[in-house]
Amino acid sequence: QVQLVESGGGLVQPGGSLRLSCAASGVSFSSYNVKWYRQAPGKERELVAAVTRPGGNINYADSVKGRFTISRDNAKNTVYLQMNSLKPEDTAVYFCNADRYCSGSVCFVVDYWGQGTQVTVSS
Repeated sequence: QVQLVESGGGLVQPGGSLRLSCAASGVSFSSYNVKWYRQAPGKERELVAAVTRPGGNINYADSVKGRFTISRDNAKNTVYLQMNSLKPEDTAVYFCNADRYCSGSVCFVVDYWGQGTQVTVSS
């Protein structure tokens, strides 16, 4: 059974920080490209950050660039999203997604999603 389990969400004041975690079970997460998305009620899903498998590239949405950092710990089979200087407009449900697996030069399209974790930024 393949699962992505998210944690780390919660209530934080403006200007505060949170670190979200996405832990994979049933796969070796280092072989997957991983993305973080967020979605607020009544809004379209937004791509926040993305990281390729080790040795690849990292990309951020303009709205979070300079404030958020995506990283991975292969020993823990986990991808993180460090969120600093949080604003009320960052309030949303955050999801992690794995969309590509590669073994050497052979790659496959996949579609694994976490359950989502709520982030609320409010005073």
